[in-house]
Amino acid sequence: MDTSFITINTHSSIRLEAKQGTVIYVDPYGFKTEPHDADLVLVTHTHFDHLSPEDIAKVGTDRTVFVLPASAKSDFVSAGFAQKDATFLVPGECATPLPGIEVQAVPAYNVSKAFHPKKNAWVGYVIQMDDVRVYVAGDTDDLPENRSIDCDVALVPAGGTYTMDAREAAAFVNALRPAVAIPEHYGTVAGSPGDGKTFASLVDPSIEVVFKL
Repeated sequence: MDTSFITINTHSSIRLEAKQGTVIYVDPYGFKTEPHDADLVLVTHTHFDHLSPEDIAKVGTDRTVFVLPASAKSDFVSAGFAQKDATFLVPGECATPLPGIEVQAVPAYNVSKAFHPKKNAWVGYVIQMDDVRVYVAGDTDDLPENRSIDCDVALVPAGGTYTMDAREAAAFVNALRPAVAIPEHYGTVAGSPGDGKTFASLVDPSIEVVFKL
């Protein structure tokens, strides 16, 4: 499956480009350039490496629209962004922030760690664009309620500490069964550069693993 429309700047800073040219960023972070090409920015939660006002400014334009967790509204507004430009979702809710782009918020939390509590209602996203469903998991563990997500491509954290580690992420992907799995959130802020290879070695061979880091 062609995944050239997906790039990762670093960590879990993800860029998607639809066939008609719509550009979507998820958790823009760590930019050394200023592309100013974002039509849509999705934010999964409020940690510094996911809600980064400096990096949002580097990718954004005066026409950029946003989707965030409802619990992130005050942080978003406090960072200087206009509430009118954003849609705020709780897990399970859907939105169509731009023509041809549908976004569903799905749960993202830790089961036995304190970094991402379920009560915060932070999220991952399933993005329907063109004829592809892309699941960006956000900072999460392997959650039973997410194993039934229908997606063609799954981008999952594999660095451990704050999220699933490589082995847990592989088990999750093997249950999810996308056509393509892309490991992220390793090698910089969390995890080690080798986590991607560990993940790939444990994923069912019928699932294509693509490296973007």
